[in-house]
Amino acid sequence: MKMKSTIVIVLMLLVSTFLSGCYGGESKKTSSDENSNKNSSEKSTEQVLNLVEGGEIPTLNTLGLFDALSSRTMNNIFEGLYRLDESHAPVPGMAESYEVSEDGKVYTFHIRSDAKWSNGTSVTAKDFEYAWKKAITPETLSTYSYLFNDIKNAAAIQDSKNSLYGKVEEFGIKSVDDHTFQVELDHPVPYFLSLITYPVFFPQNKEFVESQGDKYALEVENLVYNGPFVLDSWEHEVGWVYKKNPSYWDAKTVKLDTINVKVVKEAATRVNLYDTGKIDATEITSEFISQYASSPEYSTLLKPEVFFIRMNQNNKYLANVNIRKAIDMGWDKKAAADSLLNNGSVPAYYLVPKEFAFDESGKDFRAKYQGFNEEGVEKAKEYWEKGLEELGVDSIELEFLSYDSEDRKRVSEYFKNQLETNLPGITIKINQQPNKQKLELESSMQYDLTYSGWGPDFQDPITFIDLYLSNGSYNWSNYSNEEFDRLVMEAKTNPADIAKRWENMQEAERILIEEDAVISPMYQSGQARLMKSYVKGYISHPFGVFASYKWTYIEGK
Repeated sequence: MKMKSTIVIVLMLLVSTFLSGCYGGESKKTSSDENSNKNSSEKSTEQVLNLVEGGEIPTLNTLGLFDALSSRTMNNIFEGLYRLDESHAPVPGMAESYEVSEDGKVYTFHIRSDAKWSNGTSVTAKDFEYAWKKAITPETLSTYSYLFNDIKNAAAIQDSKNSLYGKVEEFGIKSVDDHTFQVELDHPVPYFLSLITYPVFFPQNKEFVESQGDKYALEVENLVYNGPFVLDSWEHEVGWVYKKNPSYWDAKTVKLDTINVKVVKEAATRVNLYDTGKIDATEITSEFISQYASSPEYSTLLKPEVFFIRMNQNNKYLANVNIRKAIDMGWDKKAAADSLLNNGSVPAYYLVPKEFAFDESGKDFRAKYQGFNEEGVEKAKEYWEKGLEELGVDSIELEFLSYDSEDRKRVSEYFKNQLETNLPGITIKINQQPNKQKLELESSMQYDLTYSGWGPDFQDPITFIDLYLSNGSYNWSNYSNEEFDRLVMEAKTNPADIAKRWENMQEAERILIEEDAVISPMYQSGQARLMKSYVKGYISHPFGVFASYKWTYIEGK
């Protein structure tokens, strides 16, 4: 490697030091003695892991609409140029090395010669070029196409008003040869290596994809894999099975032979499966916390994931900022986090989570503003009366789109009851939907209020804040503010002045919530989990792809 910017080094050190501290129980590397014991144990222990998920996988197309489950699954069956390691830092994947130019704008990746698809064909630089160009081509545009906008001409190619619209041949990427992939950025990006570990940057094999047509990624036979595992079977709404991928370049590191995943929505059923040894790990909800809190198999952690209520400003009532402020302040967030969830979650009055991103001195992004709109119910009533007067109405009915899981159902009902008690004249109707259908309704803006959330794609505050750019792919609230856009774009395109960039993002967040009340933050998510003691090396990533099974193994079962 010729040169790395100081910013990249600082970021990677912070990722490694801070996050491995928070999640160290799951990501510590074994000593040589432990490796010796592990190898001996593996000879006599069946390497099968049994897990549960709360719903169906929405998509396995790496250019599709992602949620955490899709990203987690993709991370284990596919691999990009780089992937997250046990300490959540980017390490070589399909690329065995790279160089970056002196100005930090040109990356040259070297694809390893033993990188294979599961059908035996080589993974080449052309596979990355094909997938990345598809992601920003107007006809095949990915919902995550905005993540490419730091690459030369990417934004212009997606802009129908620009002369470069649709001209993907002007995109700043190229396959120099089968094993050399070059990327030219518009400006240095301090988190670039972390960014490209996200699934939208994974390769696709053109010949295979086009041979499948509209069936691509719909079933296990309509996919080829280049990650640690392949999908052996997938019974929709019931579960799926991973098998170790013998074609994977680092197959010797992968110890698990099989991962069985059941779809189980009911918390009590998940706990029963765990207690009877049918599954090896599960998240648990508030009603089970006291029962298991003293167990050595119980753990909690605070995730850099924030749940919030989107408010669709296409709705005539929610277009009124005073109504939105009343809704944001009109309910008790602390009680929801502490009593209803009781899993390590904390009330959120912000969008960018705490204990997630830090400046060059190590100061938390949340240090300047702890939160916004914390005035409470009395102030909410003032905004409510003012909003009703401005609208010329005395009552409002709104639909609240929500998840169908038990814990979120309780939070939804609590939110409804709080608002209907504290804001006279409001009626909330809850519409519970399975995850996939909910995402479809949300992305097409067929809702009034929606229970939503965001987990970071990479470790930088911009991954939360740029959601609400006027032309943002995930601006599902019809929000637009010129000053907000200016601050965010300056933070995105001028990373050299780190202090100024931080200030711009903090001010943009303040405008978003304090001034415009675009969302009502709910809570920063905690996780209470049970995991059998014989499960080792299970890596929970706090951002991006969320979990890696590459290093997981069973010992002493």
